[in-house]
Amino acid sequence: MATRQNAPPEGQYIDADQVRIHYLEFGDRNGHPIVFLHGSGPGNSAWANFHLNKDAFVKAGYRVIMPDLVGFGYSDKPTDKGDYTLDFFCTTLMNALKKLGVENCSFIGNSLGGGVAIQIALDNPEFVSKLILMGPGCLEEQSAYWSMPGIKKMMEVNSAGVSKKTQGDIMRLFTYDSKHITPELIDMRWIIAKDQPKEVLSTMRTPELGSRMSELTCPILTFWGADDEFMPPQGKEKCLKSNLKSRFIEINACGHWVMIEHSRMFNSMSIDFLKFG
Repeated sequence: MATRQNAPPEGQYIDADQVRIHYLEFGDRNGHPIVFLHGSGPGNSAWANFHLNKDAFVKAGYRVIMPDLVGFGYSDKPTDKGDYTLDFFCTTLMNALKKLGVENCSFIGNSLGGGVAIQIALDNPEFVSKLILMGPGCLEEQSAYWSMPGIKKMMEVNSAGVSKKTQGDIMRLFTYDSKHITPELIDMRWIIAKDQPKEVLSTMRTPELGSRMSELTCPILTFWGADDEFMPPQGKEKCLKSNLKSRFIEINACGHWVMIEHSRMFNSMSIDFLKFG
């Protein structure tokens, strides 16, 4: 695993549906696979979202896979394959996971990554053992997200062109306490953001999946920050009422990044849910 100064660590690549997907892998290859799916936003990657979490899951005996979704991190960012639809994210991810020999896994998904996890669980219920969601996207019509203050600001910056300063300004909207937005984390995302095409965000197209949550049959644990400026709050009830095996935790003094702002709690509750929930 290569590492560049202040950059996310660089792992391995796999060809997936005519694009190259970057991923990091840790832990016991014979353990149950836990696939971490990051959210959107300029410069995001699996490592930027989950660097505070992977060690706890490795210690618990899981096979940890951290892919960069197409358009993000070190994965390919094509601008000649049409819009960045949810189907595009799901198809390329599933292709990569199957090539890695994954036949069944549990997903941990934040924001866009939560929407990807939900769509795959709807389309391939036998593939998904459990879902852990954090402020998942794709629960509402896309217009509902564009009206949220965090996403509104993020899209304005994306349209105007991201700078290192505006990168940091956007990142602070993701948290309740800006102490979590360290210079190192800003650098980590800026290294990716400066070469990320605007089209990754501007052409993103996502469906409304909230009305289909009751179709999910696997156990679901959802975390939601009470001060989340990115996710429409009506999504909370949809996650809670998904099925009889759904659980919901709302955290006060927390924004969109539960796994960063409250990493110890997130890790321990998630592992307990995976083992016993």
